[in-house]
Amino acid sequence: MALPLEILLDTVSARVIAAADELTALDSAIGDADHGVNLKRGFEAVQAEKANILAKPAGEALKTVGMTLVMKVGGASGPLYGTLFMTLGKELPGNPTFAGIGRALQASVTALKARGKAELGNKTMLDVLGPVATHLESGTASFDSVRALASGSARATVPMKAIRGRASFLGERSIGHMDPGARSSEIMIAAVCDVLEGKS
Repeated sequence: MALPLEILLDTVSARVIAAADELTALDSAIGDADHGVNLKRGFEAVQAEKANILAKPAGEALKTVGMTLVMKVGGASGPLYGTLFMTLGKELPGNPTFAGIGRALQASVTALKARGKAELGNKTMLDVLGPVATHLESGTASFDSVRALASGSARATVPMKAIRGRASFLGERSIGHMDPGARSSEIMIAAVCDVLEGKS
């Protein structure tokens, strides 16, 4: 499938910026209340750089998105989402299938594990990105199944105890709250599905 890069950038940016208050509320419960604000700043910077980003081939464009997030987003979110986009830019095939996107996302998950010293089940963004990558690679994925899996995986972080990230300092008190990184990952995945399916 072809990647409509400008619509993808606009839709992901708009969805993340619109969710800033929700993400900040989630992060105020178990983090330092800056996840929404930081991602909003990052994707506003991506929009400001859009002409430069779109002048590049798709892979280089995604790497530039990642670099912009690293430079503009504070906290842990910048390096982590920067790593996600830079790895996707390096690994995505030119005309990707679901399985090709899954392989690229799986490479991103591996890079994020190394960057954040986290594993699946630690109550982080990996708990959404990991299952979605595996499902995409399986050859049985549809847009609806990917959206449903991302949503269910984000909800599944609620009963988890945080092992990595700032939420881990709360120990048992982190239980009962959705991980903000899992939620922001779900938002981005749903936005990409909507664009690629022509629903955005």
